[in-house]
Amino acid sequence: MINFKNSIGRVTEQVLIAKGITDKNTLDALRKIPREKFVEESLKELSYSDAPLPIGYNQTISSTYTVALMTQSLCLNKSHKILEIGTGSGYQAAILSMLCMSVFTIERIRNLSLKARDIAGKLNVHNITFIIGDGTIGFKEYAPYDRILVTACSPDVPEALFAQLSEGGIMVMPLENGGSQNIFVIEKKNGKMCSNSIAPANFVRLIGKDGFKS
Repeated sequence: MINFKNSIGRVTEQVLIAKGITDKNTLDALRKIPREKFVEESLKELSYSDAPLPIGYNQTISSTYTVALMTQSLCLNKSHKILEIGTGSGYQAAILSMLCMSVFTIERIRNLSLKARDIAGKLNVHNITFIIGDGTIGFKEYAPYDRILVTACSPDVPEALFAQLSEGGIMVMPLENGGSQNIFVIEKKNGKMCSNSIAPANFVRLIGKDGFKS
């Protein structure tokens, strides 16, 4: 087990709890993974501000609250196999890795994927598999997945991703409708999609075959 110092500030944790982040395991994971390792050197002082930060290539690392909310909404346990779409900085994948058996994370931008893999290795996190490719089509080789997390906004739920979700599984992702975004929790029940909006969102677009084209 990783033994980091407390990586989430007391003030930040109080803000998260006030906003409804009450899952002990989620908060524990946030304490263990140092967010400052996933941001640019010039932005490290802002690591625990509750705001998204740029990571290059017109991508961002999500705010601490957004990461916490989406993680909590997955209802994870140590037996779960997770597919993440949109590796980005690798921070969200590292948080997930503390709470499940394995994480498969897909990123279309090669340099971001390689950098995230390097950071995870330096932090001694070894249950993440990094994949470079089109996240909208998922990763059939290890499907089905108990949980799927999408960290970019899509116009609809990609069919391939829902097909790769286990029966009874949960997918958390932002969707865009009428120019506004919301985070949805989507459950697979008897092969059908049951969804619930939980919060407004502001993500970059999910680019790929079954997402936005640009």
